[in-house]
Amino acid sequence: MPIFATMKKLLVVLSAWALLISCGPDVEECAFVPDTAAIHVNLKVDALQDSLPAIQTKQELVHFLGVHPEIRDVFLNRDKYPSDSAFVNALFRRFTNPYIDTLLMETHRVFGDGSSLKKEFEQAYANITFYYPDFHPPRIQTVITGLESDIFVSDSLVIIGLDYFLGKDAKFRPNMFEYMLRRYNPDFIVPSVMLLTGVDSRFNQTDPNDKTVLADMIGYGKAYFFSKQMLPCTPDSVLIGYSQREMKGCRENENLIWSRFVEDEVLFSSSHLTRQKFIAERPKTIEVGEQCPGRIGQWVGWRMVQKYHETHPDTPLSGIMGIENAEQLFKTSGYKPQVVKLGK
Repeated sequence: MPIFATMKKLLVVLSAWALLISCGPDVEECAFVPDTAAIHVNLKVDALQDSLPAIQTKQELVHFLGVHPEIRDVFLNRDKYPSDSAFVNALFRRFTNPYIDTLLMETHRVFGDGSSLKKEFEQAYANITFYYPDFHPPRIQTVITGLESDIFVSDSLVIIGLDYFLGKDAKFRPNMFEYMLRRYNPDFIVPSVMLLTGVDSRFNQTDPNDKTVLADMIGYGKAYFFSKQMLPCTPDSVLIGYSQREMKGCRENENLIWSRFVEDEVLFSSSHLTRQKFIAERPKTIEVGEQCPGRIGQWVGWRMVQKYHETHPDTPLSGIMGIENAEQLFKTSGYKPQVVKLGK
């Protein structure tokens, strides 16, 4: 396609998104709030954030790593080092550096005794138990690692690097783009864990042989839908990591977004480049518009799953999450925003 024609097509889209500049945030209502009054969650939380900064000798460090192998191997990335001695020496230098004391003080300031965070997890896990009665909550470990890792989730263990989530006023912050940093404040911890739980194959059934963009969209869409059921009063913007303005723009321009997917034949593409444009992490999806946030295909997948839920109200959460066939879910959802001619 000639460059001018491509630019003209983009101008049509960009001008529409530019109208969002003056839009303020909208107000969301809670989703269905399950009655969990009779559900008791026995949640074990190991508050280890004081442990590593308190280490005085390498022997103490080796002992800690031996007691907590998941933190050693997964969270502190043992396999990145050529030997055990190199690993221990690097960690000892890190955890005896004065900046760790600053991280620890700020962690105490932001999270206090951790009771508020524990209460959030207890409610989220009670909600999971409401939908999945056989669910057993994982053990939670909270640590500070000198900004090594943020979150690890398995069926039996969740590890949280609290120093990643100190917020915009922290002296030390993770080394990443500004648009990504907004997800690293305390309000995002439980939503992030719920999203990673919703991706887990224990809940989210997918077809590993389906390599289409649509399969990824529906997979992510089901994970976000799962997260919303577990955190029904958490704003969608927090669940997906968009600003309120971006979230409002997506809703108001859904037909524009969908038109780009239709015109560019995105859904059934198995192209890596197409997946990078519409699914992967990036600041903006410029193919849709200069104000359109990245990962927009994940949001569209979420909308498809929401629409399926609306048109199949008798299907339980486990039934929706158990649909492996992404194309089937999409086609039976009734999701079909009005297509707008974008120009050639």
